Amino acid sequence: MEEGMGANMLVIRELDMNRDTPRVEELERRIRNSPSFLMLVAEMGPGKEIVGIIRGCIKVVSCGQNLTRPRNEDSDLKVKPICTKLAYILGLRVSPSHRRKGIGLRLVNRMEEWFRRNGADYSYMATELDNKPSLNLFTQKCHYTPNFDIDRIVENRLNVGTFLAVSIGYSWSGLDGFLSDPPESWALLSAWNCKEVFTLEVKGASFARRLVAKATRMVDRALPWLRIPSVPEVFRPFGLLFLYGLGGQGPRAAKMVTALCGHAHNMARGLGCGVVVTEVASQEPWRLAIPHWKRLSYTEDVWCIKRLQEDYSDGPLGDWTKSPPRISIFVDPREF
Repeated sequence: MEEGMGANMLVIRELDMNRDTPRVEELERRIRNSPSFLMLVAEMGPGKEIVGIIRGCIKVVSCGQNLTRPRNEDSDLKVKPICTKLAYILGLRVSPSHRRKGIGLRLVNRMEEWFRRNGADYSYMATELDNKPSLNLFTQKCHYTPNFDIDRIVENRLNVGTFLAVSIGYSWSGLDGFLSDPPESWALLSAWNCKEVFTLEVKGASFARRLVAKATRMVDRALPWLRIPSVPEVFRPFGLLFLYGLGGQGPRAAKMVTALCGHAHNMARGLGCGVVVTEVASQEPWRLAIPHWKRLSYTEDVWCIKRLQEDYSDGPLGDWTKSPPRISIFVDPREF
């Protein structure tokens, strides 16, 4: 592939090992001399055989903007970028004959120590999707988090669907039309079938409680028009349908959220699930529109955060421990 014109033309081609090796080594030597670049090797045995290698670098990136007012109050606000130090693991290689011995993990840990000493706030890496050993090493042993990808969630077989509620008479012209010109009121939620992964069971209830719960279900089946709340069969293994991605807008959005929850209840019964569950923030605007039993709901959860850097100044990113809570939250159903 060629780009540009004349003497400054750029050519992208495959590496020629015979012709390009000396020049590539010279380029790597210049990179290694950078103060923000480090290469580590793993040696083993009396012969000091090199069985692993890892490379890493640190760079400053912009992660937002901040408005500041100069000392002269009459001056206009100025936009300044918010920057942070970001570390990147360029490559991790372990000899095939020495894998599954913890060499890769030790190399990553040593590299992360160097990242911390040089003030890096985050570290990231990239690997092929089908490279399971590498993914397991970074995500399970080193606690790296993959980039959030909503497409992976909605395309998962456990995702029952995403449902949108609009007013009667609204003419659906497709997703693009909805996003460009949404109706006055709308509501949205998605459903995740947890029954395919695990089941729950309530144990330790007395015979009297079990009898009362069974009686409520019998009355509800015999006289459904009375709308008597019935206790679901939770004393045997049961599945649940998890609702996530709750949202809406407009004066009638609360009623639409309630209607969507009713639709989810019917879906849960069709899937053989015993209960419908969701998790929202304490300040969620539509929280009261979600039908729920107070005795089966919990509002006393406390989320804690700890800052790991020894420097407790606000810094360019600010102190996340002082940030106010979000009004709404998105719960990844894969981690529920």
